[in-house]
Amino acid sequence: MMPKISCIIITFNEEKCLPHLLNSLKKQTYKNFEIIVSDNNSKDKTRQIARSFGCKIVQGGLPARARNNGAKHAKSDLLIFFDADTTLHKNLLKEILKEFNYRNLDVAGVNLVPITDSKFDKLLHKVYNLWQILIQKIDPHLSGACIIIKKKVFSNIGGFDESLMVAEDHALARKAKKKKYKFGILHNYIFLDIRRLKKEGNFKFTFKLMFFWFRRLFGEIKKSKVKYDLNAR
Repeated sequence: MMPKISCIIITFNEEKCLPHLLNSLKKQTYKNFEIIVSDNNSKDKTRQIARSFGCKIVQGGLPARARNNGAKHAKSDLLIFFDADTTLHKNLLKEILKEFNYRNLDVAGVNLVPITDSKFDKLLHKVYNLWQILIQKIDPHLSGACIIIKKKVFSNIGGFDESLMVAEDHALARKAKKKKYKFGILHNYIFLDIRRLKKEGNFKFTFKLMFFWFRRLFGEIKKSKVKYDLNAR
């Protein structure tokens, strides 16, 4: 039976996070999906872990290229891109498929719930979730943590722009809007490891995201003096 969903995970040295995501996929109540791991030549046990879960492994690269390469090998008509540092509740795929089809969407994102006890970090993500809902009709945004898109739509808009330094996920949403495809934020959520917040600090990381958002008002970002670790996604 052909899978109805292709789950595409981009990785680079993700031996710590990947097992959590793959275990949560294994426990899904909806079972008709495939898992593609698009790996950027990891030096740790990432590929070994992916094989142990029966994943299809393809050559990755930086985020945009890795996602595009994963999509090329997808068998289903619906693509769901995940970052490796995410975890799913057991009904996520079932609920995504139901709402996505019910609302007749072409592209969608979800809300982000941080894996933390910090009230401030939780508040920060609630603000982001509200913001992406409020702004979706004006300037739609997508988090690379979880992107749902029809394969035909993905192909028609040219996939992710590999020339961009940052925000290739948001650029995908903009391209879909320009082509008049139906976009929405689902009433669902995905658990997110906040390792980047911990590494850079709340203020520095939040300021950086705000800067990139403001900068994108004048066009997509192909170059910037602001440091941004492309592999730390």
